[in-house]
Amino acid sequence: MDTTHKKRIIKYNDKLFSCTTSIAMELIGGKWKSVILVYLIDGGRRYNELRKLISTITERTLSLQLKQLEKSGLINRKVYAKKPPLKVEYSLTKFGESLAPVLISIAEWGMTVAKEKGEFIE
Repeated sequence: MDTTHKKRIIKYNDKLFSCTTSIAMELIGGKWKSVILVYLIDGGRRYNELRKLISTITERTLSLQLKQLEKSGLINRKVYAKKPPLKVEYSLTKFGESLAPVLISIAEWGMTVAKEKGEFIE
């Protein structure tokens, strides 16, 4: 990893960034994006499944975050409309799958912090 402090500008998706960390945080930053992505690592999930798994997220926020993740190319939204009721499933794209090792490491670190400094409440 290049840790030298050369001044440079990176253009990504028509936006300018001063470092590659900023690009990563643009894609997965915020309170919910990485949480949603972690729940999609093991396979596709429907909206209501995600809503139940992430019980403290509002419906509006989940919907907005899913749209942003889809727009950034990290997740797919597949609509099954052959017969009612309509089924929509979200899954990681290949690009999103490339994040899995990073997300798993973050989740493991979070578990360590929770065990050492937190309290589990049922």
